[in-house]
Order: sequence, then structure tokens, then C-alpha cells
Amino acid sequence: MSGAGGVEFFLEMQAAERAAAPNTLAAYQSDLESCAQSLLRVGQTLQTASADGLRDWLADLSAQGQSRRTVARRLSCIRQFYLFLLREGIRTDNPAEHLDSPQAEQSLPRFLSESEVLALLDACVAPPDASAAKKRRALVARAALELLYASGLRISELLVLPRQALAGEQRMLSVRGKGGRERLVPLSESARQAVQALVQADRALNSPYLFPGREPTRAMTRQAFDRILHDVGLKAGLDPARLSPHVLRHSFATHLLAHGADLRALQMLLGHADIATTQIYTHVQTERLKQAVAQHHPLATSQSDLCDD
Repeated sequence: MSGAGGVEFFLEMQAAERAAAPNTLAAYQSDLESCAQSLLRVGQTLQTASADGLRDWLADLSAQGQSRRTVARRLSCIRQFYLFLLREGIRTDNPAEHLDSPQAEQSLPRFLSESEVLALLDACVAPPDASAAKKRRALVARAALELLYASGLRISELLVLPRQALAGEQRMLSVRGKGGRERLVPLSESARQAVQALVQADRALNSPYLFPGREPTRAMTRQAFDRILHDVGLKAGLDPARLSPHVLRHSFATHLLAHGADLRALQMLLGHADIATTQIYTHVQTERLKQAVAQHHPLATSQSDLCDD
């Protein structure tokens, strides 16, 4: 089996057995091509690679200024690839087995305060004398932001929601997430009402999507939604640079934990396959502990200083 064939069969396995999304497969292919190009400079291929050859590739990635998180993700792909070659009998050893993972940066998610989210929602209005197009745009903004904040949806999940996603008296939303995994998320009454108002306004549109694009047979693009969010942010007095669909998802998770939600429940709501991904939000609990110490410990001043170390 050629090196190219090995990559092809590996990607086919990821698609068939693990239901990897197209974007994931494209990222894996890019990672493998990057590794193959680096190995070629030392006279190796993906099938003949040595551990030292792979270490040189990782060093090249770091020298190029790629973040530790990106390098760790690429290494994960390479490890899976060589486990696949080992399982298929293409190699008798695993050169990636003892490669060290770079320690990922502890970057905390950016999120909005509860009052800032309310300001965004309040800005989703059009004046009485606005055109029909501007009134509809306000309804789209309100429904989209309500759904993102009420359910923690990814933008990719939001934009492909079917028009009938909340037909009737449904209180739960069925979402198909990464890898084709489905989950149910409860919705607030205000989110349901915002969606119903949009559906009523769009009743003449023949679209299968809740958020159709300029061409009703297609879903709204990410770029079109970003423009809507930018405009609403300006109206709400917020810096648009701080806003993104993922910031709203982070806000959803952060505010739930701040109000006492369980981490496992949050994992299910966000659709995380691994709870380790959800644990980044525990910074909220850490901050609450710091505040409790600062407010109630008899040595509040010195103790709060210690908490910041």
C-alpha cells in the first residue's frame, strides 16, 4: 500500500467508523500532508517514518510559530494514523508512540456578562417606521441570539435548523452535532416565542431552513450571520470585536455554571464527547471561590492576594 493509499484508507476509516465530519477529514489530510513534506526532507515517508523524523516535524511546527494547541491537535492525528497502520499490519511498530505532547495553553473562554447578553437581545428591535426588510432582520437577530444563548448551540448547528424545529408546543430542540451525534436541549419560553415570530413573518418563504439565506433553498451563511451580530452589537453599545457565536456559547455555559449547574449536565447540553472539554468552564467556580474567600475569610486581604498567585 502506497503512502498516499495509506492516507486514503485512514481517512475512509475515520469517515466510516467514527463518522468524522468533512471539516475534520480535511484537517487530518492537511496534517498528514504537512508531516509527509517534513519527512521528505530527511528521506523518509509516512510509511517509513522514524520517531526522530516525527520529532523534527513537531519542532518545525513550533518554529513556524504554531500554537501548542495546534501542534497537539496535529500530533493527535499522527498518533491515530500510526495506530491505524499498526492495526492494519502495514507497520510492525509505532514511531509516534513515545512522542511528547506539548502542554496546551490554558486560554480561558471569552464570554459576556449577563447584562451584556440582555443588552444584545434588547437591541434586536426595529423602529415602527422601518422597512419590511429591516423588521425581518430584527426578527432573525432576536431568534438566532435567543437560540444561541438559551441552548449553547454551535453556529453550524444553528444555521441548519429545519423550519419545523420548534413546531407546535415543543419544549425540547433536537440538534445534530459533531460526528452526527444527536442531543436534546431544552429551550426557554422567550426563545420559543422569538422563533415562532420569525416563522410567522417568513410564512410566505418556501424554505426548509429556519434561517434561510438570500436564496431560500439554502441556509444562511456564517458570514451573513456575522454581519447581523456586528450590527446588533453596535446598537447594544458593545464592541463587535468581542462578539461571535462562540462567545455566546461560552456565555451560555459560563452563566449556567455560575448559577449552580452540574458539569455533566453541561457536557450533555453542549454536546461535548469528552468532559475534559467542558472542564475549561470550571474557571467560573474558581472565581466564585476566590470571591467567597475575599468576602468571608477573617484574613480577607492577605488571603485574596494568595488566591491570585
